[in-house]
Amino acid sequence: MPENFIFCSKCGAQNSAAAQFCQNCGLTLSSNLAPTQVAAPARAYVAAPQVAYVPDPVTPYGGFWIRFLAHLIDHFILGAVAAPLFFIMVLPSIVRIAHQAEQNQEPPSPELIVTIISSVFVYIALAFVGQWLYEALLTSSSWQGTIGKRVLRLKVVDEAGNRIGFGRATGRFFAKILSSMFFCIGFIMIAFTDKKRGLHDMLAGTLVMKY
Repeated sequence: MPENFIFCSKCGAQNSAAAQFCQNCGLTLSSNLAPTQVAAPARAYVAAPQVAYVPDPVTPYGGFWIRFLAHLIDHFILGAVAAPLFFIMVLPSIVRIAHQAEQNQEPPSPELIVTIISSVFVYIALAFVGQWLYEALLTSSSWQGTIGKRVLRLKVVDEAGNRIGFGRATGRFFAKILSSMFFCIGFIMIAFTDKKRGLHDMLAGTLVMKY
């Protein structure tokens, strides 16, 4: 659509018809000059600047799912060790009870029941101590984590980013008992806290970092 323009008599610059001074040289423009009808120049199409997509910075903390996978790896390793122990300590007593019941057609003797209860108790105690030492020793070692964490390149550090000792690793292990209560809410917290910390991490003052 054409627009009204006036040209400066000094420099020839094109100005708006309503302008009182030349925008180029500052000359006072005569108001009695008839504006010249000129067609507005076609505006060149200028593409909008392309804004490069910058993804959110990758969090340095180990999230819920990668830590869950590390737990499954550790659980498989511990299970591979605990299974033979079960067959050695507990299964023979169960077989004896079944054999006695089949032969005598009567309930097992109190002595046999005490034997199997004792063997189960010892098995559970050994399994618990083994799990504690497995986690506390490896977490406080130069690995700074269990085998599962090592495989997935995770490490446990204190809030200053330093390696933790055996005592803190032990406290962190027992704090997991609290995290497992009330539908494992302490572990679920990992998915929602800003530093991906579970209840046991908060109690022990630790972080799980990627490396």
